[in-house]
Formats: sequence, structure tokens, C-alpha cells
Amino acid sequence: MTLLITVLLVIASLLLIVLVLLHKGRGGGLSDMFGGGMSSSLGGSSVAERNLDRFTIGIGVIWFACVVALGLLKAY
Repeated sequence: MTLLITVLLVIASLLLIVLVLLHKGRGGGLSDMFGGGMSSSLGGSSVAERNLDRFTIGIGVIWFACVVALGLLKAY
């Protein structure tokens, strides 16, 4: 069980790194390489940015749950 959660934690960590790098910062970001910089920001966040935010939050929750689960498993 610990091995499964550890593997899931590593995968979630790598996905979280990639997703954070894809977010658009002040000066752009890696998302500009994939056409993210072409959209206009007149209407606020685009659908792609909102979906990227949701996916990042979801992976973050999975990462947090894995950390808590590993902590509980190691404690007992």
C-alpha cells in the first residue's frame, strides 16, 4: 500500500511541476510556447486557463492526500 501511494505521489509531483510551469505569469510562461500568448485577455481568463487552474488544483489535492496518507501509514 505504501509503495502504491509513493508512486502516486511521485506522479502527482511531476504533473504538478509541469502544470505550474504551464501557467501564464507576468511575462508569459511556457504556455506561450503552445499558443497561450495569442489569446486576448479582455474578457478575463480564457476557458483553457480556467481548465488549467482546475486541473492544477485537482492534482494539488491528490498530492496533499498522498502526503497525508503516507504520514498516517508511517505513523502506525
